[in-house]
Amino acid sequence: MARRALILVEGNIKYTTGNGLLYIQEAQRRGLHAITLAADPAQYSYLDAEGAEAIAVDTGNLDALIRECYRLGATHDIAGITSVNESVYATVGELCRFFELPGPNPASIERCCDKFIQRELLAKAGVPIPAYRLATNATEVERAAGEIGVPVVLKPAVGIGSSGVRLCHNIDELAEHTNHLLGGKHPSSPRILVEEFAQGPHYWSEIMGDEVIGIGTAEFGPPPYFVYREFTFPAPLTDEEYRRMADVSLSSLRALGLGWGPTNIELRWTKRGPVVIEVNPRLSGKLGIRVVEGASGIDLVREHIKLVIGDEGNLHRTRSQTAVARLLLSDRDGTLDRIDGDGLAAAVPGVVEVKFLVEPKTPIIRKGDCRDIIGYLIAASPTLAQTKAILEQAAHLIDWSIIPSRLAEQGRSANP
Repeated sequence: MARRALILVEGNIKYTTGNGLLYIQEAQRRGLHAITLAADPAQYSYLDAEGAEAIAVDTGNLDALIRECYRLGATHDIAGITSVNESVYATVGELCRFFELPGPNPASIERCCDKFIQRELLAKAGVPIPAYRLATNATEVERAAGEIGVPVVLKPAVGIGSSGVRLCHNIDELAEHTNHLLGGKHPSSPRILVEEFAQGPHYWSEIMGDEVIGIGTAEFGPPPYFVYREFTFPAPLTDEEYRRMADVSLSSLRALGLGWGPTNIELRWTKRGPVVIEVNPRLSGKLGIRVVEGASGIDLVREHIKLVIGDEGNLHRTRSQTAVARLLLSDRDGTLDRIDGDGLAAAVPGVVEVKFLVEPKTPIIRKGDCRDIIGYLIAASPTLAQTKAILEQAAHLIDWSIIPSRLAEQGRSANP
């Protein structure tokens, strides 16, 4: 009998906060042989760690992917095809349609992944969003900011992980970041979204199919960047606040033609109520997934894979807790001198996971996005207050320090 296989197209380079490893592990638990098709499999180090099969193929070429899947189909029973990488998710939808497997609508995914087109469709449907303009040069950026009013958020029209996203308060900051995005310093498209800064608490809704599983809240580190500092699930909301955010989230799905598989929607609660910041046609990152599972018992990766292979899902909650993930972020560039205490922190009752993502002596160069995370803690308990107290206790047990860049350079000069 042919071995059942789950095909994964590409993966996550930042595997410690990405979901690629989670999909490999869940596939193995379900008795599926996970095969990753990637342009450069070597960049996904977790594949070697898990002993997972990987095949080099041009994932930007649909015909090449079809040929490879045909070849694999001669020796495997292909149960499903999916990806954790948003940049190829529309292609995955095309593959699923070609092989008559469950999958997302590729046209909807493609429209959603272009932030400008996404906003155009949301605006047309009457979904509340920030004011926005599209710009392709510095003059257009400055004019758009003048029309909207500073502060504004500048971001690439296509991108993930808050890469290239910055809050700009004045002309100098606008010029600096525009040059960064368009001057070859950032691997982004030559299209910039200039967006009103919607002020208010940040939330996200986690959706599977057309069902809102729940709504969480998140906090960011210091501006001007948008690097997450803490996730809480579920968010402490009134019934009315929950209903309004859930309604706006489902309206976003309809406006974009989504509704199959996972969707993650970011919102802000402003003076005019919930405003949609971004619709992501995928699961949230690893930490979002972990806090949802810690609070509700729902394993989102497992439920997505069930959909992919045509099995019946189960979004029934098996626990009712509040889970919080706290991220460790450096406040300076330099060299990580030491980081320890993970064992002590993990032993605190109520702590779900403690993970360091970098080793001592690693250079720390902040980029203003998800790559700045050097570790995290997750805790869960029956109440938010208790969970926060558990996190505080665990965090105090972690000891780490960074030698500032100037001092690190001096040390290297003195010890050639």
